[in-house]
Amino acid sequence: MRTRIDSVETYAHLWQAPAYPRRWVLWDTAGDVLVFDRDTNGPVDIDDGPVRGEVVRRMRAAGVPESDEYPGRPCA
Repeated sequence: MRTRIDSVETYAHLWQAPAYPRRWVLWDTAGDVLVFDRDTNGPVDIDDGPVRGEVVRRMRAAGVPESDEYPGRPCA
């Protein structure tokens, strides 16, 4: 049986030091905070609300940058 901690730890790469700066951004979309991946130019799918909250908390504690503006490249 998987626990919430197991689920959270599957996203540990999001709040660990990146290979290069600012790959991950916390994007505040008018009240909903999403984890945004600049490499794929889109949000990271974290479908469990409580797990997403814990991931965001850990990312903030690690100093991941936050933005209210779209953090990715313009769409073609």
